[in-house]
Amino acid sequence: MTHTRTFASAALAALLLATTGAYAANEAEILKPATSFAAPEKFEAMSAGAATVRPRANADAFSQSSANLTLEQEMRFKIGNGFFKRLWVSAPSSTQSSDGLGPLFNARSCQRCHLKDGRGHPPESNNAPAVSMFLRLSIPPRGDADRKLLDEHRVNVINEPTYGGQFQDFAVQGIDPEGHMHITYTEQHVKLADGTVINLRKPEYSVTDLKYGPMHPDTMLSPRVAPQMIGLGLIEMIAADDILAHADPDDADNDGISGRANLVWDNESGKVVLGRFGWKAGNPSIRQQSGGAFAGDIGISNPEASRPWGDCTLAQTPCREAPHGASAQDKNLEADEDVLQLVTHYSRNLAVPMRRDVGKKDVLKGKRIFYESGCISCHIPKYITRTEPSRPEHSHQLIWPYTDLLLHDMGDGLADHRPEGAADGYEWRTPPLWGIGLTKTVSGHTYFLHDGRARNLLEAILWHGGEAEAAKNNVRELSAEDRDALIKFLESL
Repeated sequence: MTHTRTFASAALAALLLATTGAYAANEAEILKPATSFAAPEKFEAMSAGAATVRPRANADAFSQSSANLTLEQEMRFKIGNGFFKRLWVSAPSSTQSSDGLGPLFNARSCQRCHLKDGRGHPPESNNAPAVSMFLRLSIPPRGDADRKLLDEHRVNVINEPTYGGQFQDFAVQGIDPEGHMHITYTEQHVKLADGTVINLRKPEYSVTDLKYGPMHPDTMLSPRVAPQMIGLGLIEMIAADDILAHADPDDADNDGISGRANLVWDNESGKVVLGRFGWKAGNPSIRQQSGGAFAGDIGISNPEASRPWGDCTLAQTPCREAPHGASAQDKNLEADEDVLQLVTHYSRNLAVPMRRDVGKKDVLKGKRIFYESGCISCHIPKYITRTEPSRPEHSHQLIWPYTDLLLHDMGDGLADHRPEGAADGYEWRTPPLWGIGLTKTVSGHTYFLHDGRARNLLEAILWHGGEAEAAKNNVRELSAEDRDALIKFLESL
């Protein structure tokens, strides 16, 4: 820990010097995309500014706290980690502070989906439980009342009336789980310019063993794996104007890239704001995302979602009438304000590890290819976070997340045909790329994209379509040597 703090202090001093001196006079100059690839850019290795930590070469690489936390913040991080890992139990139980699980649920703890704070994965077989992946459910609006809710951004979707907002394949004792998710893969082949043939697996999703009757005939399914957790507090602190500066919803510059903002309801301010979290940018803040996941994934009521029955609908009578864990000591909730604040603090401060091999010749070559192929049209390399006196640890940091946090049409291949807020059935939010090269180390696999269909980084690139079609085709035209360099660059992030 001492070693990490010493490193962090030195890095912070360097960054303060940089951002209070000549660089501060022209932040726009700092944020210009690189044009020379002979050497790393200044501070490029420090992906998360002063919050960056040295990477651990083990599965805990994503589980470290930001390097620039105070001792008090570090203590709150550790307590929050305890609640993040807490295994909830069904009510009533002798451990009143931990009961309230379900009655329907996808996992018993936050950690069970966000394995080691890393990326989830699809089940390895149809007989295996989908622990870190689930299906979202919704239907088209049924009338003016539903359309009004959507138009006012009070909700992002209209939930399936019997099964709710997500499909839950676990339940407490005495309650039936909702059913079983099935994935069927078919192989399709992509030929690269040098003759190499890559096999992609195209998934199809279905549900079986439905325990609460048929689903609405117009039900839309959207698969989601749990995303990695690092750097979220810094993403929250990118100024909305800096994100919107990259939006071009009508493609006014005719470069084939639009970029649209998802506008969502913010419970805290009671206003419509920019969405930036989730696979379709459907949530405005880490707090709201965490509260929604407590209720939807685990069935735990909290200040953001005060329903002790979790995602159970009125059509699931046994589920709605089952015992719950809400108690007076927790202000008639199962996770009270203190718990939600601690989990939010933990989620905000999971650190981004320092880049590896940033100065290596093949990594720099891969960086040049990444830029020249057009990938940075959506994967914007760097930002300087806004300043907020209550959050100095996240303020005015030069960060390198490689995302614009906007919605882009990704083509037929990745379409889920399910709108969410302003996102249509073809659009997904550009995910941050920092830490992507440590996926194997942390999560033990290299499954990428929203449903984990890609089995490595090259497959993930080849699934890009729509607005990313041109960039993908540029990669298809690369020689094997250049392709390897591109992957080396991504693995260094």
